[in-house]
Amino acid sequence: MTVPYDDAPAHPYGDAPAFAQGDGPAAARRLRPAPAPRRGRDRRARILLPRDGRPRVTGEPPRAAVVGGGIAGLAAATALAERGVRVTLYEREQQLGGRLAGRPVTLSDGSAATMSRGFHAFFRQYYNLRGLLRRADPGLDRLRALPDYPLWHSSGLRDGFARIPRTPPWNALAFAARSPSFRAADLAAMNPRAALPLFDVRVPEVYRRLDGLSAAELLDRIRFPEAARHLAFEVFSRSFFVHPRTLSAAELALMFHIYFLGSGEGLLFDVPDEPFPQALWEPLGDYLAGHGATLLEGRAVDSVEPAPEGGCTITAGGAADLYDAVVLALDTAGLRRLVAASPRLGDRDWRTRIRRLRTAPPFLVSRYWLDRPVGRTRPGFLATSGYGGLDNVSVLDRWEGEAARWAARTGGGVVELHAYATAAGLHRPSFQELLLTRLRSLYPELRDALVVDEHHEWRADCPHFPVGGYEDRPTVRTPDPAVMVAGDLVRTDLPVALMERAATTGFLAANALLERWGVRGQVLWTVPDRGRSAPLRALARLAAG
Repeated sequence: MTVPYDDAPAHPYGDAPAFAQGDGPAAARRLRPAPAPRRGRDRRARILLPRDGRPRVTGEPPRAAVVGGGIAGLAAATALAERGVRVTLYEREQQLGGRLAGRPVTLSDGSAATMSRGFHAFFRQYYNLRGLLRRADPGLDRLRALPDYPLWHSSGLRDGFARIPRTPPWNALAFAARSPSFRAADLAAMNPRAALPLFDVRVPEVYRRLDGLSAAELLDRIRFPEAARHLAFEVFSRSFFVHPRTLSAAELALMFHIYFLGSGEGLLFDVPDEPFPQALWEPLGDYLAGHGATLLEGRAVDSVEPAPEGGCTITAGGAADLYDAVVLALDTAGLRRLVAASPRLGDRDWRTRIRRLRTAPPFLVSRYWLDRPVGRTRPGFLATSGYGGLDNVSVLDRWEGEAARWAARTGGGVVELHAYATAAGLHRPSFQELLLTRLRSLYPELRDALVVDEHHEWRADCPHFPVGGYEDRPTVRTPDPAVMVAGDLVRTDLPVALMERAATTGFLAANALLERWGVRGQVLWTVPDRGRSAPLRALARLAAG
């Protein structure tokens, strides 16, 4: 259903009912109103209304467990707790946030800092994620806009998105006209018929059409200019932590629909003004506790088993507890481990598909505290290609308060480097040093900079979306009506990806349970669910045969 924002029953960042529980100052805090409706920029954004029902649980509230305290788990717990469900959230780590968590570190100068798994862009079309964050920050005051999304290639080619229109198709035309990576001869050599699927992306049809191809094969068919491929497509595909040769072409097409060809929100984005825990997750944890949720941080779940009387028994740390329903909001490896340890969960086919899930290759996040700042003209964020494994550079002291305070006190700077989809068998210390060398080459003012401190995060826990892998991915619903799955690995018929897929499936999991209990769930929004141009949609259908 597509509704103009003026006529929509809820605002595009999610509805957040405010329910009081108890008396006194704490209850007064819980009674603050829901975020005020705000019109999004894209009038073609799609609204998804939940099934009708009561606004809140009546009678004895059901008990629900949410396993995993990342974005998906927090979204599920929020929607359930707001409507009166007794929620217990289990998180293996000592802090919330999942793959966007942070941990305290002590620098060599004795000062405290926060190390995380690196930069994440909060795009304006992340409607449901932003709705989740509005629970604790109604005005999204903790997000700060960056002025551009610059792309640099080692050959000297440079692109950006700050000065192009945001509305398709004018954004694509303006980008091609302005970009140095698109030459007239290259454009003339392209195969427009092969490119048509990019202009009419629908889910799940896009997977039926393109999941059997790799992203690289799709670009080969289009005869996309080599320079533009490296500067734009490869940068985007590697945001899935994989090389284009191993990424499903359907995921690449969906990504371009979400961020470029299907949405009018543009490609600029926001970043938190403090480390993730302080800016996002600690306030949201307080919000959940205010709605009666129990947060068990540092508590890993050992198994989930269907109970004879209905619901599920969760065993954690040797203690077992019975719940009416469970949301499994885990990363790929965590879901595989838990399902393997819970032999009666689901059916044989579901368990086999979970067992086949794989993670993307390892990635590296290196953070350096330097004795001097980066040049004033350098962007706060830079996506790179052709720099020997270096995928982006973030100058944290440009927007993150903690880093800025350290830089102001010491006269130094704080820089973060990312390397996605690293090769197998790397000597990690040598690769870390190589990336630092690449930084010094990229920003010559840092050639003689001394490293005051450094911290590195090597991880391999992002989902892999391989060629032909769509059907193996779990859906929100499972063979057991009391068990739901949420996360960015989950298959859904909505045009969402990355952090927004995590938030959206978390809300969808909560909505499925609330529907069982006769309660109205969370209103959701997505970018348009098809191409914006009717003639191009018709041509794409003809090309598909």
